[in-house]
Amino acid sequence: MSAQPNTEDLLPEYNFDYSKAKPNRFAPKVINVTLDEDVAKVFTDSESVNKALRAILAALPKQLTL
Repeated sequence: MSAQPNTEDLLPEYNFDYSKAKPNRFAPKVINVTLDEDVAKVFTDSESVNKALRAILAALPKQLTL
């Protein structure tokens, strides 16, 4: 069996309707945030960012937090 696809079966272009696409339920739920350079110098990893944000959330009135 050949590892090369049969080029006779391939079209030069495919038109996909991405409006019918569904999210991948197996993909990890990750949120990426880009920090400004000066902030990134202080918060060098996600653990330090999360710790600071949790401290801020703890200081907020309960009605503002989730």
